[in-house]
This record gives sequence, structure tokens and C-alpha cells, in this order.
Amino acid sequence: MNESPGAPDAEEAVAAAFREEWGQVVATLIRVTGDWDLAEECAQDAFAQALDRWRRNGVPRRPGAWLTTTARNRALDVLRREAVGAQKLREVAVLARDEGPYDPEHEDGSGVQDDRLRLIFTCCHPALPIEARVALTLRTLAGLTTPEIAHAFLVPEATMAQRLVRAKRKIRNAGIPYRVPPAHLLPERTTGVLGVLYLLFNEGYAATAGADLVRTNLCAEAIRLARVLARLMPDEPEALGLLALLLLHDARRGTRVDAAGELVTLEDQDRTAWDKASVDEGAALLETALRRGRPGPYQIQAAISACHTTAATAEDTDWADIAALYGELERFVPSAVVRLNRAVAVGMAESPEAGLALVAELEREGELEGYHLLPATRADLLRRTGRTAEAAEAYAGALELVENDAERRFLEKRLAECRSA
Repeated sequence: MNESPGAPDAEEAVAAAFREEWGQVVATLIRVTGDWDLAEECAQDAFAQALDRWRRNGVPRRPGAWLTTTARNRALDVLRREAVGAQKLREVAVLARDEGPYDPEHEDGSGVQDDRLRLIFTCCHPALPIEARVALTLRTLAGLTTPEIAHAFLVPEATMAQRLVRAKRKIRNAGIPYRVPPAHLLPERTTGVLGVLYLLFNEGYAATAGADLVRTNLCAEAIRLARVLARLMPDEPEALGLLALLLLHDARRGTRVDAAGELVTLEDQDRTAWDKASVDEGAALLETALRRGRPGPYQIQAAISACHTTAATAEDTDWADIAALYGELERFVPSAVVRLNRAVAVGMAESPEAGLALVAELEREGELEGYHLLPATRADLLRRTGRTAEAAEAYAGALELVENDAERRFLEKRLAECRSA
């Protein structure tokens, strides 16, 4: 094995490999073993071995290939020990034959040459509840922990753990195939697949927990898979709308934190540093999608993002249009989070008091209890009215709920400003 001279710190290398390679390693193992739990277990074991081996021997030139080979060998060992029947012996034979590194040109007849996209479509089988489809893919493809996924869905960790177990059992017992379905079956999987890619990007764009606000690799992976999906379904406007949405958001990614890693709000971001190519491509894709005459939630969200990215300055933002678009989005996605975003837009378009009235409704309903952006939104609107004492109290409440370090520092800064005022 070739080692990198002057290899970087092993812990950093393993952490980077996890972010970049986890999904590929697990997807490859699921393809060759058909056992989801075994794939995750052996992938975890491979990363644990990497931490020890890379400290002693240095980081391999191709970490992904090293991890895949190590995980596959571990799976082979497990299957050999358990090979008490004909089916297990066949699994051992298949795994033993697959000795080469991962081949991106491997194809199953669907025309899609990517194990990770196959994994998404398998997870998004219509036999599974929509929440389970999304959660299972985020767990297996992105390597998100159960608490992270539970946070994204606003449900208790125990509930999410049970949901994941049931989904894996359903795939195993129902014999759901690991493949992209034929063209005539694609529409019934579309909603789940789009939802997976959307949440995958969101977790990368604004991590629920940890030191980094942005997890670049997850954003890039979601965009890459969204491009593949748009090519696979060129007449599906929501596939185009999702890709447009991700590109328009990603265009601002580099300005969301400053050189010190501190969060920068949208109105304070340097718009000249936004990725113009991504903005232009996203706007063009949105226009193409809208011409299909079948609006949907991702196209509407892309239109909202376009209102932000095409405004020359923060003051030029058409908040009234954004508020109207959120009202339209609520018809498709009647969620409290959408209503919270509309409250922000109304607060900017009309007055902070109008936004606060909508926030108060959400607080009374209690659906967003435990969601840090609810008190954070209330705090920001109060700050804009000059009611700094009340804003400070709301910021303190948001700080008790936030889990991301960059967001916590931002809220602490706002709290200090309000208290000093």
C-alpha cells in the first residue's frame, strides 16, 4: 500500500474520509452483501481500523479504496463464520469474487452507474413510509447519526431509532431490490428521492450539530446526485426545481461564515462574492421548470431563493413577493416551519409587529416547541423594533436549544448586543 509522505494527522484524515467516503463504502457493501446492518457494521469497523493503521503507517493515497477493501474483507470474514446454509455460501462467493476496487462504471441495466443513487431509490421504495425513506437514506448514505436525523425531523431520538429499524426490516423481509427502477416506475419514487436530496443538502448547508455550520461534502454530494436525477427525469419539473434550489443556495455558501468561522447573516453577506455561475445556472433551470406549467414545492422554494440571489443589495430584496411565495408554498407543504419562514418575510415586508403576530400564533400552537429558530426569529423581530430587553430574553431561550457551535456564537453575540443596549 502506498502511503502519503508526511501524511496528515490520522484523526483529521479519518474524519475527512468519513465525510467524503462513508456513503460510497456503505452503498458498495449493500450492493455486494444485500445486508444493510452488516454493511454499516463493517464500514464502522473499517473506519475504526483506519484510525489505528493510519496512525502507524500513514494515510493511504486512496483512502476510499482502502476503506472499501477493509470493510469488504471484514464482511467476508463475518459471512464465512456464519455460512451455515446455501444462501450464506452464495453471499460469501459473491463477496469473494468482488475483489477489485469500486468501479464507477458498474451498471445494473438501469442506465445509472452509481451505487449511491441506487441506494437512494432502494430506500425510497413506495412500500416504506415517506419519513422512513428519507431517514434511512440520510443514515446509510450520509452517515448522519440517529440524533441528527431526529433533530431534522423534530422527533424524539427513540422514535427515529425505531423508524430506522423497521425500515431495514421491511426492505429485508419484502426483498426490495437494490436498483433504480425502470422508467415507468420512477414517478412513484420521485417525492421520496427529492426529499432525501433536499434534506441531505440542508444538513450540509446548516449542520444540526457540531463545530462547522457548513458541511461542504454533503452539499456537493446532494448537488451531484440531483444532477444525475435531473438527467434521469428531464421532463420532471420538480427535479429541475430541486437542482435549481440547491444551486441558488450553494452560490452563497462561501459567504455564510467569515474567515474566523463566524456566521454571517444573509443581509450582511458580500453579494459580490456569490458564485455567479451557480446563480445563473439555477435561474435558468428554474425558468425551464416553470415553463412546464406544473408548479411544486421545490420550484417555489427555488423562486424564493432567486428573489434573494438576484437582488443587488439586501435593501432591494422583494420581501412582499417572498411572503406571497411562502403563502403559496404552504399549500403544498402545510408545515409550521414554512409558516415560520413566512412570518420572517411578513416581518420584513410589512413590519416586525406583523411578523411577531404570526410567530405568537406558532408559539401558542406548540408544534415548534424545542426548535431553536422559533425563539431566534422572535428575538430578531423584537430587536428590529427596539424592544431589546424582550429580545435578549428570546435570544437566551434560543441558546438553550441550539446545537451548532457557529449558530450558538452568533446568538451569544446578539444577546450581548441587546443586553448592552
